[in-house]
Amino acid sequence: MMLRRLAQFLPALVIPTLVSAHGYVQQVTIDGTVYKGNNLNVATPAASIIRLVSTNSPVKGADNPFLNCGQDAQFASLSGNANPGSQLEILWVGGTDGSSNWPHNTGPLMHYMTKCDGSCSTYNSTNSEWFKISELGLEADGTTWYQANLNSRAPANVTIPSTLAPGNYLLRSEIISLQLAMTAGGAEFYPACIQLQIGGSQTQGPTSSEECLFPGCYTDDEAGILTPNIYNPPIQYTFPGPPVASFVNAGSSSTAPSSTGPASGSSSGTASTFANGPSSTIIASSTPSPTATGQCMLSGRSTSENVVKRDSRNKRTHKRRLVRAH
Repeated sequence: MMLRRLAQFLPALVIPTLVSAHGYVQQVTIDGTVYKGNNLNVATPAASIIRLVSTNSPVKGADNPFLNCGQDAQFASLSGNANPGSQLEILWVGGTDGSSNWPHNTGPLMHYMTKCDGSCSTYNSTNSEWFKISELGLEADGTTWYQANLNSRAPANVTIPSTLAPGNYLLRSEIISLQLAMTAGGAEFYPACIQLQIGGSQTQGPTSSEECLFPGCYTDDEAGILTPNIYNPPIQYTFPGPPVASFVNAGSSSTAPSSTGPASGSSSGTASTFANGPSSTIIASSTPSPTATGQCMLSGRSTSENVVKRDSRNKRTHKRRLVRAH
């Protein structure tokens, strides 16, 4: 009888736990200016630079079309003003209303960019070519992931490349949670897209071989996505996807936190660190915006189409790097 009653209560206990055990980007700070995002399931989303997703649940599968900007991501109506060298703080939270902290602590945190064709507010990034600007894996001890800093509500910092050409860009912040990635298809992807307008007069950008598509950058069975030994130290971790674009490293005047552990996946590219919290009270416009008219992902592509696309443009020349201590 007691077992039967316990079984009746389990769903009520488990479902809220599962809901709070996922998350999304709630806020972005650019050089001290705070841009608020929307909580999930709001009736009338406020104007924002963050493309609003429909759920806090992860994207599953490396060929999932929502790997681009997140589940049912909608166009945002604003773009954040930034310049080469600008410092961004990206706040990842748990739950659906932002009251919980980010729940996961295992897996890499990476940032990509792509240039919008015209205004980012109406730009469909389905066929965008993305380049990586930073990646964070394990800390110096070789066992703790940088992602774990998010558990205490520390925003992830990323620096816009100091020589990036001006224009309208999407910044794609991505967390890959690997706690279930011991088998193929177990990795949980959390992508979020932020609309930016980059100023300045710089001229640099990625080469063709440093770009890739989403979906298309990853496969479910590649190193860094399939991690059967993720809980068997010492951990040897290989970042998935392309390397950090070469112009990012060449033009960066600062370095990311060093890692001296025996098997650490250290950060690479522009400086990516963690801050204690937002540094400004300047708030972006919160006036209600019109209902979004388009999704970040309007149509999917089959796996075979992805392969043809990558091969034809030579986007899949990724160098598999075994990430060791710096």
